[in-house]
Amino acid sequence: MKKFLRWILSLGILLLAVVYRLLTADPSGSAVHVMTEVNSGLTADVIDDRYRTTYEVFLYSFCDSGNDGIGDINGLISKLDYIQDLGFNQIWLMPVMPSDTYHKYDVKDYCAIDPAYGTLDDFDRLTEICHSRGIRVIIDLVLNHTASGHPWFQQAASYLRGLNGREPDAGECPYVDYYHFRKDFQNGYAKLPDSDYYYEARFWDQMPDLNLDNAQVRDEIRNIMSFWFGHGVDGFRLDAVTYFYTGDPGRNIEFLRWLKQTGTELKQDSYFVCEAWTGMDEYASYYASGIDSMFDFAFGDSEGAIARTLKGVYSAREYGNTLEREWQMFAGYSDTYVNAPFYTNHDMGRGAGYYAGDDGSKTKMALSMNLMTTGNVFVYYGEELGMKGSGKDENKRAPMYWSEDKNAQGMTQGPPYMDDFEMKFPSYEVQKNDPYSIYNYVKEAIRIRNALPVIARGRTWLHQDLTTDQVCVLLKEDGVHAPAAVIMNISDSEQTVNVTNTEFHTLRGILTVSDSPVTFEQNVLTLPPYSTAVLTE
Repeated sequence: MKKFLRWILSLGILLLAVVYRLLTADPSGSAVHVMTEVNSGLTADVIDDRYRTTYEVFLYSFCDSGNDGIGDINGLISKLDYIQDLGFNQIWLMPVMPSDTYHKYDVKDYCAIDPAYGTLDDFDRLTEICHSRGIRVIIDLVLNHTASGHPWFQQAASYLRGLNGREPDAGECPYVDYYHFRKDFQNGYAKLPDSDYYYEARFWDQMPDLNLDNAQVRDEIRNIMSFWFGHGVDGFRLDAVTYFYTGDPGRNIEFLRWLKQTGTELKQDSYFVCEAWTGMDEYASYYASGIDSMFDFAFGDSEGAIARTLKGVYSAREYGNTLEREWQMFAGYSDTYVNAPFYTNHDMGRGAGYYAGDDGSKTKMALSMNLMTTGNVFVYYGEELGMKGSGKDENKRAPMYWSEDKNAQGMTQGPPYMDDFEMKFPSYEVQKNDPYSIYNYVKEAIRIRNALPVIARGRTWLHQDLTTDQVCVLLKEDGVHAPAAVIMNISDSEQTVNVTNTEFHTLRGILTVSDSPVTFEQNVLTLPPYSTAVLTE
């Protein structure tokens, strides 16, 4: 009987030891791994270059410090801890200049702050605080058009109305050549009331297009960039670059080349990222201008490569091949380009609405796929909470979901005429306490990205032998940092990957959409549904 009891006791101790080892094992060993335990050992290795993790902010809807329902600069300052704690090291501010609209893409004064957002002193304080925290700031620079209320257009319009049959003379009114005026109607032109003239306005008759061939306009642009660099801006997001010269990519590229050269003369380390909402073949060609980044539209939106993969339209292999192919395409135009991946932005329906019946798993996985991509990655405010918003433009720019209480401190009213709708996932004040919330998932993804610089900087190769229709194995190598393998299970079932015949045998980071653990036993990685693992040598 005593022998039996001793045997039972020994067996119990052995089982306890096994359980203890599984729960506390080193990530590089063979064990069961939980996301927060593995990632807690990572240390940020953030490099001050153009490969960053950028948070897109629509000030109007972000955080209100003035109790008027409109977000503002001081509200953003009050939330810098939130942005920094998530791991972002760059902020993109949508237009901050004076405008008569909520979106502010119709600029009335290029060298001022919209009064609803604050003052230039507020902006200076923002950039100063951001820089002290290692956060860069870029702002929207809208050069395709101005507001019809801009003084340049107002003076040109007044002059044309007073000609009484005479031909316009730029010597009398220089601003008449700041825009494209003509007497015959063409597609994309609007009528100038009380005159014989039409003017180019591709987006809206209240946003007349600038004549970017005009040397004086280019001088104005140089002065505008110099002004904002002087106020701490690190670079610009360039709006609608395919419309600078509509239907003429060659001239668009020439203008971007001039803009990049001019910006570099004014600020050596300035950064430019461009919106060219078109096919990959076309926006890839814009890298020939020497511009830093083009937004990677092929991967964003509800029909982009990320969403199509999670919907089952693309396999994991097709997704990986697309990533590898675009690297080769971009590199064919520039050896200094920095890709600008993104998943959603202010012009698109939010990601939480892409997958019917999703419990958050696909929403999280999509964010992982974006954040594991090489380049300067962009995340639209609120995506880290799984915010909703689709349909008309205003709905896509809904109030940042700090709280379920619409009257809570910092909450905004959102754009006028926005529909009233309920969010799908909880607010920040709820998600912050849930280790498996979308918020904490994104935080862990950025933690991995910041700790392993090769993820943002490495050339992407697809490991063809290990990749399947369910599992994508991406190899990252930049010649400077330790290479890594990013292994993603893009399916709703458990998958295994044997990495014995690779050099990647150390588990460094994992992302899981639930409390299902990752196992790494004798070089065999077992991944639960919609999970990601990062291995190094």
